[in-house]
Amino acid sequence: MDFLRPMSWADALAARAEHPGALPIQGGTDVMVEINFDVHRPDALLDLNPVRELAEWDTVDGRLRVGAGVPYVRVISELGDRLPGLAQASRTVGSPQIRNRGSVGGNLGAASPAGDSHPPLLAGDAVIEVESAARGVRMIPATEFYLGVKRNALEPDELIRAFWTDPAPGPQYFSKIGTRNAMVIAVCSFAIALHPAERRVGTGVGSAAPTPRRATAAEEFLAAELDWENRTPLAVSAAQRFGELVKEAASPIDDVRGTADYRRHALSVMARRTLTWAWNDYMGKSRKEAS
Repeated sequence: MDFLRPMSWADALAARAEHPGALPIQGGTDVMVEINFDVHRPDALLDLNPVRELAEWDTVDGRLRVGAGVPYVRVISELGDRLPGLAQASRTVGSPQIRNRGSVGGNLGAASPAGDSHPPLLAGDAVIEVESAARGVRMIPATEFYLGVKRNALEPDELIRAFWTDPAPGPQYFSKIGTRNAMVIAVCSFAIALHPAERRVGTGVGSAAPTPRRATAAEEFLAAELDWENRTPLAVSAAQRFGELVKEAASPIDDVRGTADYRRHALSVMARRTLTWAWNDYMGKSRKEAS
């Protein structure tokens, strides 16, 4: 197996074009496990860790552009106030060692349905910036990025450079259930983001379908149900219906981590809880503004 180690983004794109069968590695927390267990044996590894451009983030015209190599620990410490849902998800990833090494870009490249960063990216309307040496930059909405189990929308000569998203315009929450309390792959997960200025709700469902997905019917129901202007308390019936619609959006399977029925039930509970937390935050902000 060849090991390619470009030191710049331009060199990385050139190496990708010359070796389309090479497997990009950014952190390696998923890739190395598969190699160690002989699940995957690529022709070559394309190590992107030395590429400094991938480890930077910035604000451009009010939007956040976060490099694919920014590790989870920096998402938590540097972007937690701007992207609270993604920061919450990042805190649930593996151990401190994995959070220091792993990144959202690596999660996107692996495209596992159970990836922790996917639900908040979907809920927050993230867009993935990818690039090839021959065709330049392409912007892919998160809703179009996941094509199947561990399959993404990248072309063979493309690499993930960054993701773009707005700083949270309202409350965001992430919830996850695992078979234990730490260092666990999600049995299922859920993210919610309130977009008050647009009177809109974003959702993300993880580990409960062949790909991460949004619960669009639940979003549309809730956007019409919430009292955005007066910020009145949330009706119990509305929260229950929201949970039911999130459950209906999933298409889980039975596996060693949980049954399909359990995943559906857990999603409805997490949806109600995260909605309650987010709406209480929104109402609390209203009371502070009025005082």
